[in-house]
Amino acid sequence: MLLITIGLFLLYLGSEALVRGSSSLALRFGISPLIIGLTIVAFGTSAPELVVSISAALKNSSGVAVGNVVGSNIFNVAAILGITALIRPPSVHLSLIRREIPILIVVTVLGFGLITFGHISRVTGILLFVGLCVYTIASIRSAKKETAINQDASSKPPELSTWLCSILIASGLGLLIWGSQMFVTGAVNTARSFGVSEATIGLTIVAAGTSLPELATSVVAAFKKESDIAIGNIVGSNIFNILCILGITACIQPIDVIGIGTLDLAFMLGLSLLLLPFAFTQRTISRYEGSVFLSIYGGYLYLLWP
Repeated sequence: MLLITIGLFLLYLGSEALVRGSSSLALRFGISPLIIGLTIVAFGTSAPELVVSISAALKNSSGVAVGNVVGSNIFNVAAILGITALIRPPSVHLSLIRREIPILIVVTVLGFGLITFGHISRVTGILLFVGLCVYTIASIRSAKKETAINQDASSKPPELSTWLCSILIASGLGLLIWGSQMFVTGAVNTARSFGVSEATIGLTIVAAGTSLPELATSVVAAFKKESDIAIGNIVGSNIFNILCILGITACIQPIDVIGIGTLDLAFMLGLSLLLLPFAFTQRTISRYEGSVFLSIYGGYLYLLWP
């Protein structure tokens, strides 16, 4: 309990620093907070998933490595988006979300296919990582176009200098990673003592634990009315998990998928598809819809655990 308590405290401090630094950096450079959420915040908060998956692959624990990615993507949409909507229904820039959510769905379908195939080679891993680079460059370019159209960022002066924003972002990410590692270590050891399988540990405890930075950041962003950062963090993290984590992990050690069932992949893909209507029909995810996402995650856990 001590490790969990300290870890949660570090997660809170880290998310506070990361959200404040990221929102101020976006304001200073006139970049949409959604882009900051999709790139810097999303990639940074996904660092624990990357570390855990690489470590698991090197130890030939492919069930944990792949289960971590699949489980994190399920947790990000069902649990984090659900909780964020309950706190403050997120409203985002429609033009950007119309592009980002379809990209997420395409990437998720790709991940679904690769994991179903059962083997991810080094060549495939390299191609996935190249895809991430292309996505990031395209996001930065779209940010410049968005800045030219949306002048909201220039309506108030930035609060912090660039170097202070950078310090807050770096220290926030460090605290988030440290806190999540403390939580995951205790939780995994406890689960293994009860004889829980590696795939189940990866899909649930490790996935939720390594997603704590995303949860903490999105919750704090919601309370601070930074909904663009909150939802950008969720969408960007899911894209990063498949393209970068699976990609880099496969580059280091080709992955043989073990223990990941059709149910898990169906939930990962289905939850991504549920976001599609929000991209084209409305700008806000209501509290009721947030509760539906949370209920879906509860149902998934019920089906997963015997």
